[in-house]
Amino acid sequence: LMEDYKKEPGGTQKLKERNPKWINDDYVKFIRYGQYFIERNGSGILAFINPHGFLDNPTFRGMRWNLLKAYDKIYTIDLHGNNNKKETSDDGSADENVFDIQQGVSINFFIKTGRKKSNELAKVLHYDLRGKREQKYSFLRDQSISSINYATVKVDSPHYFMIPKGYDLKINYQCGISVHDLFLINSPGIVTSKDAVLVDKDVEILIRKIESAYDIQAQKMLIKKLSYRPFDNQFVYFDVDIIERARKRIMHHLLSGANIGLVVVKRQPQDTPVSYVFLSEDIISNGYIRSDSVSIDSIFPLYKYPENSDQQTLGENVIRTPNLNMSIVNQIANELQLIFTPEKEDRQDTFSPIDLLDYIYAVLHCPSYREKYQDFLKTDFPRVPYPTNTDIFWQLVQLGSELRQLHLLKSISVMKPITQYPINGDNVVTKPVFEAGRVFINNNQYFANVPEIAWHFYIGGYQPAQKWLKDRKEEKLSTDDIRHYQKIIVALTETHRIMGEIDQILIEA
Repeated sequence: LMEDYKKEPGGTQKLKERNPKWINDDYVKFIRYGQYFIERNGSGILAFINPHGFLDNPTFRGMRWNLLKAYDKIYTIDLHGNNNKKETSDDGSADENVFDIQQGVSINFFIKTGRKKSNELAKVLHYDLRGKREQKYSFLRDQSISSINYATVKVDSPHYFMIPKGYDLKINYQCGISVHDLFLINSPGIVTSKDAVLVDKDVEILIRKIESAYDIQAQKMLIKKLSYRPFDNQFVYFDVDIIERARKRIMHHLLSGANIGLVVVKRQPQDTPVSYVFLSEDIISNGYIRSDSVSIDSIFPLYKYPENSDQQTLGENVIRTPNLNMSIVNQIANELQLIFTPEKEDRQDTFSPIDLLDYIYAVLHCPSYREKYQDFLKTDFPRVPYPTNTDIFWQLVQLGSELRQLHLLKSISVMKPITQYPINGDNVVTKPVFEAGRVFINNNQYFANVPEIAWHFYIGGYQPAQKWLKDRKEEKLSTDDIRHYQKIIVALTETHRIMGEIDQILIEA
């Protein structure tokens, strides 16, 4: 029976999810089993209180479509209380669960009369109930199913959400530029399946591991820079005969000359305020910015190089071309009354690929943008508004450029540490701990004056100020490592500041 829920809406194609594990939750099985008996009977009512994730999680779209086909009317009372979402009541107070559990819950009535036409979908009525636990209990004691002021939900493809999604908002969002449509080619990160052997921070150690594991003479020309995790660049032995998924067709464009790639996920994980966007000048590893097993991080190169070019620098005989959809670029040029140039020129009436990337990068780092469109960021590659105001466009380009240089650790700002490393010692990382502005790497040594915002700051699924140190546990930090970590702290602190400036510009716009 469960196979019906594991298909795309329409019921003919297998669900296109790499890991649809949530569909196997017990509560989903009970809903499906109840549906089976009601359909066999021809009519009936199924009433359940269960986790509320199925109402709007994109993974459950096949389940929702199946329920909409089976029933005539569906009432949902979302009691919220999801500890992971950190939701609040309308007055700003905490939103509490009606049970002592982490997951938010909903009361659901699935009604089948047998009178609905086979080609019709069920009518969905929804009510949100937030607040203190006792307030929710009191509301439910005093109300009946017919006295509640439900909102009628407009359910439509491709996700058939069972909660109001703000369809005017959806239309505005979908009118924006899809990153996937703007860039002609993209690729997920490489998968070695043998990171312990094929990836390392040290070239000489990497060579020894390769020669020991494969009994070969390692070729230095195959050792390439790899963006492994945010601010953590390592080396990979890029032998396509050894690496499981080298993604050579796309990675070629990052290996053949000067380039930069925008890294985003196709579906931002559920209920997170974090921005899943970063950059790389090198090839990226699978899991570069995402730490879950559901979303996929992909890199969109800014330029393409000829397929027969294996040069490592931009030479006179190698012409790179923008990896951009020119119909979209021309539309932007017409709106802004600017001339598009394939390379950056020092002219005020032109814009280039790097300007577009910086504009996108700024918008994707805007907190209000992420909050406003969080439901849509869960479903596909992100979209950004078409720029229509030249002044605002250039303001965002400037801030996006600052973010880009910070994240590549090329900004002048990162060369000026805001932290100190005052205590001598063996520099061995044992257990990183943050205490009152100090990041201890062991019992005695620490980085001083570390802003708390930097310590907790997320890039994708990682907190770089924490993860970079944790990934070096039991290792001795070199002088370069200490300087690198100090640069990371500056970059994260400045990113937080710039995000506030971007937010102000877009809110006022």
